[in-house]
Amino acid sequence: MTERSLRARIVKDRVFRVVIMVPAILVFVPFLLILFHVVQKGIGSINFEFLLQIPKPVGEVGGGIVNGILGTIEVILIATIISVPIGIAGGIYLSEMRSRRLASSVKTAVNILQGVPSIVIGIVIYAWIVVPLRTFSAFSGGIALAIMMLPVIVGAAEETINLVPSTLKEASLALGAPYYKTVFRVILPAGFSGILSGVMLAVARVAGETAPLLFTVFGNPYLNFNPLRPTAAIPLIIYDYAKSPYQDWIHKAWGASLVLILMVLFLNLVVRLRRNRNQL
Repeated sequence: MTERSLRARIVKDRVFRVVIMVPAILVFVPFLLILFHVVQKGIGSINFEFLLQIPKPVGEVGGGIVNGILGTIEVILIATIISVPIGIAGGIYLSEMRSRRLASSVKTAVNILQGVPSIVIGIVIYAWIVVPLRTFSAFSGGIALAIMMLPVIVGAAEETINLVPSTLKEASLALGAPYYKTVFRVILPAGFSGILSGVMLAVARVAGETAPLLFTVFGNPYLNFNPLRPTAAIPLIIYDYAKSPYQDWIHKAWGASLVLILMVLFLNLVVRLRRNRNQL
């Protein structure tokens, strides 16, 4: 190879690096701009009163969003309890029984479910749960979010189990272990980290959803620990405060937005750290 051709290859390589770096930076810039704007607008509202008190009556200055924080945690916890066992079981089935016709149908259904608009899921849960029970509740909101979490958890579980070496399963079966023990004591422990990352990504995916909660949990200005009663949630507080005529509520909407973004960023950061640790 001549020196001239070598220089040409080096130049082309550097040009290509610049070409692929520019779109990456363009993707990152909107995120930074949004984060900067929310921090600028919302940081002034963050204090102990904001995080530890319930909202004040309409027209009064002060109060906080502790009811929304606890309500969001409650609804997400219900959704996680419902979706994780079903999602992991679905991922195991798709991975272990991929050659069966039903597995193909289940895979198609999961892909379609991932594309269903969240507001449609909220309306369906309203008709299935809220209307028969004659009340809005954290439970109905948890079911709506659980349905949205399922495709993410199923996909993560399936891909993770596919990466588990088949020799582990074969060795367990060769030693006489029944199939269910092989799944619970060999396959799932080996893929635990990847499945946990999928669960956390699913939680981050639904933490900021507003449309399903409008039809299911409705909102509550007080603290509520009964899953069968209406409850507050940070996305609902943001929605209600942002369209109000009170400047204090608008400022609190920005503060609640910042709290929600920090929650989602924290979950994504934990997932990223776990992935990097597993790659070492």
